[in-house]
Amino acid sequence: MLSMLFMAKKRKRTLEEAIHLIQQGDAGLQNEIIDSYKPFIAKTVSSVCKRYIHESDDEFSIGLIAFNEAIQKYSSDKGSSLISFAEVLIKRRVIDYIRQQAKYQHLSVDLTYGFIDDEEQQSGMTVENERSIDEFRKKTEEELRREEIIQFTALLREFALSFQELLEQSPKHADARKNAMIVAKKLTENEELKQILLDKKRLPIKKLEKEVSISRKTIERNRKYIIAIALILIGDYVYLKDYIKGVLET
Repeated sequence: MLSMLFMAKKRKRTLEEAIHLIQQGDAGLQNEIIDSYKPFIAKTVSSVCKRYIHESDDEFSIGLIAFNEAIQKYSSDKGSSLISFAEVLIKRRVIDYIRQQAKYQHLSVDLTYGFIDDEEQQSGMTVENERSIDEFRKKTEEELRREEIIQFTALLREFALSFQELLEQSPKHADARKNAMIVAKKLTENEELKQILLDKKRLPIKKLEKEVSISRKTIERNRKYIIAIALILIGDYVYLKDYIKGVLET
């Protein structure tokens, strides 16, 4: 009877609550969560490696370490779930590992065939290896970029926004985009304003206009764009943050 009550209590605990306890030092719960999510880790790693992954594989160990890293770094304030955050982090770490291994194997090939006099053959092998590594990098980065956009699109829906809507309504002039980003950056740096955005799913325009030297009318006109940029800055969006950086530098 007691065990049934214990299990019922465990089921009521959300994953986010469990993560909070783990971050407070609950090592036992950490091991329990990691063990229960091993199938998810293996599936995520397999999607990168394009083959079935066993727990004895090095790639699985990389994924396990990345999942643990996600548990320690996760914050609900970033706007995504732990699973979404962990999935992106696992894939990044596994891709980095594969690229490192590819470079190592490239070096091994050069050492193995170092005695061959045919420099042209050696050069061809080197070029082919470099081309394979570059193609792998481009393909995996495209997949991560696509998944990041999918996750961001899901977050936008919580704010009654769509990715297509942002593309169509983003400020046309560079100065307008920069001003919108200045507002978004100021919002994310102010804990009170950031919390209003995340909790109420709206832009605190009245409070925000006191923090920036930009007119209320301009803020209202670019409201959707400002919200989107703020969510990118708050969240773990590597490729979308590169876009923001590019806009600010233009």
